[in-house]
Amino acid sequence: MNRTIDRLKLIFLGLFIVLSAGTFVYHIGWVWPGQKCEEAGDWWDWRSRTCASPILISDITGRVIKDDKTRAEAKADAAKIRAEKAPQAVAPEPKP
Repeated sequence: MNRTIDRLKLIFLGLFIVLSAGTFVYHIGWVWPGQKCEEAGDWWDWRSRTCASPILISDITGRVIKDDKTRAEAKADAAKIRAEKAPQAVAPEPKP
């Protein structure tokens, strides 16, 4: 009986050490860098562990909408394109 208890103590102690080390590695590799990145105002991707800065679309395209008329036209154009891409609902035929 004594050997069984000693063996169980060692198994649970080893399991505790492995799980504690795993938790520590997780915090060092993912949690703490993510918190540091988000505190800086950047975006954190946990899958690839990448800290990225957000970029405005106008910085990429060089197109800046300055007046309300142009903004309204762009919204209408985007809504039109979105409506064309959406599948149309087919009405069921009435049964006689």
